[in-house]
Amino acid sequence: MVTLFQALNLILNVVWFIMIAHIIMSWLINFQVLNLRQPLVAQIWYGLNNLLEPIYGRIRRFLPATPGLDLAPLVAFIVVIILQRALINNAGFFFGY
Repeated sequence: MVTLFQALNLILNVVWFIMIAHIIMSWLINFQVLNLRQPLVAQIWYGLNNLLEPIYGRIRRFLPATPGLDLAPLVAFIVVIILQRALINNAGFFFGY
């Protein structure tokens, strides 16, 4: 059970870091620090979008339409943090306490 706990924790940490990278990169693109015409930047950007779009798409179905403001990353980020905290708070179940 400890391995299951560690695997779930690792998956949530990886998702968290990918989301942080996506959020920071979106800011840098919007403030024109990064340019999507550069092949490496475009490849990383579209790769992150392809990884996170299945998560964001499901959340966008439930959120109200807000033109110019995408709240799906914020909601997904909060959900990942809540899942991490719930997993850590229930660690005794995995460790057999």
